[in-house]
Amino acid sequence: MNRAVTLDDLVLAGIALAAGLAAAFVSRTLLRWLAKHAKRTRWSGDDVIVDALRTVVPWAAIAGGAASAAAVLPLTRTVQHHVNQILTVLLIFVVTVSAARVIAGLVRTVTQSRSGVAGSATIFVNITRILVLAIGFLVVLQTLGISIAPLLTALGVGGLAVALALQDTLANLFAGVHILASKTVQPGDYIRLSSGEEGYVEDINWRQTTVRQLSNNLVVIPNGQLAKTNMTNFTRPEQRLTVLVQVGVGYDSDLEHVERVTLEVVAEVMAEISGALPEHEPAIRFHTFGDSRIGFTVILGVGEFSDQYRIKHEFIKRLHRRYGEEGIRIPAPARSVAIQPAQAVIPHPRAAHVDGGH
Repeated sequence: MNRAVTLDDLVLAGIALAAGLAAAFVSRTLLRWLAKHAKRTRWSGDDVIVDALRTVVPWAAIAGGAASAAAVLPLTRTVQHHVNQILTVLLIFVVTVSAARVIAGLVRTVTQSRSGVAGSATIFVNITRILVLAIGFLVVLQTLGISIAPLLTALGVGGLAVALALQDTLANLFAGVHILASKTVQPGDYIRLSSGEEGYVEDINWRQTTVRQLSNNLVVIPNGQLAKTNMTNFTRPEQRLTVLVQVGVGYDSDLEHVERVTLEVVAEVMAEISGALPEHEPAIRFHTFGDSRIGFTVILGVGEFSDQYRIKHEFIKRLHRRYGEEGIRIPAPARSVAIQPAQAVIPHPRAAHVDGGH
């Protein structure tokens, strides 16, 4: 210290620090008001940016006030250098965390806008956040005067050992990236695996894919297994699909009348039930002379996979009621079984002689 600290130095330092705190308070209040207006816009990216600024700007004001206070005080060059380093590291840390939050939020916004109803593929969000934090960490080391070249060399050498130890985790990571990049599966899709699991894809993260079944249970599938298994995606290439309902009528039915009545019921269901497709052209195809009935298939159009259960439910109820009103008979399966009386078994004389001899 070149000279003693005077009262004027302390007053000026206090004023500088108070000015930084006041600027932090004013900026945070202003940004809070700006955040309310940002929520009214359709784009969610401005919400993320303003939320990050609410963290960065006040801390920057406090750091600026502290730096000004340190500059006013008669500190030695070494102490001044350490103070500036500490404030710089603090500011870099705050900016890095906020930048990671902003970029991750923007990535999440993009994935949600492109992935459908439940798009929240956190694999890209997590990778982005880790990259930003790693860059900030390297900048902090460089600011403190620590050379990052040996660290990068050590990471390069040790990367092979880490890759071998985490080969299953890395396989799931790259499988998840491949699944999303190829757009085979996206959050919001309804899928069915060859092993029987099915449901809506909730999320694809760095290790696993989460599928929500219609029963509201969650099924967790490793990304590597999902990439290898046979899978049916009921949402792609188009969310709309057709469902088949099997019906049968008696042999004494007028098939022209049956077809006309069934088409009327289909049109009624398509127009009145939520999730049906009114523009879908109803179709009926007779296909089988069964044991007690003539079988045919009714083809219905639904908006998405889970709608089919409600539409089938309403269609079967209304069709059954309409068939009863029209006198169309739906026969129950029946089989004729003939039972013949058992015949007495008469032993062969030679067999009886042989047995008697023994």
